[in-house]
Amino acid sequence: MIRWPNEIKPGTTEEEMVQNLDFAQTFLEAAQISAPEDMQGESLMPLLKGDSDKWNREAVYYHYYEYPSVHMVKRHYGIVTKEYKLAHFYYDVDEWELYDRKKDPKEMNNVYDDPAYAEIVKELKEKLAQLRVKYKDSKELDDKYIEQSKKY
Repeated sequence: MIRWPNEIKPGTTEEEMVQNLDFAQTFLEAAQISAPEDMQGESLMPLLKGDSDKWNREAVYYHYYEYPSVHMVKRHYGIVTKEYKLAHFYYDVDEWELYDRKKDPKEMNNVYDDPAYAEIVKELKEKLAQLRVKYKDSKELDDKYIEQSKKY
């Protein structure tokens, strides 16, 4: 929820893919400050101003590094679109999960091995690899964080 009198039309809603790391870019743009090149988010300003044509994010990349830890979510990274979620669990397992977010919004049925989704898996793995490069994430970085966690 955002309130910005005289700037954002009250009652504005949006269905686009956004993340909390977009907040920093948004605040910087609102303050008319250039964001550093190494920041990973996108300003939400086009969406806030009702100009969704300028928003081009089709997928969100995420990565959970902190296992074992308090929340006990296995180490994994993934890509989420409006339609699908593909996740790769690594560390002490090597498992993939695919969820059809339209047919299965609670993500209860892993369809990764379903032949009907083979082309979707292929496409999402390609996009996932591209996003890992874009965000400078890698197997080497995964291994580095695993080694660091063993020291604690």
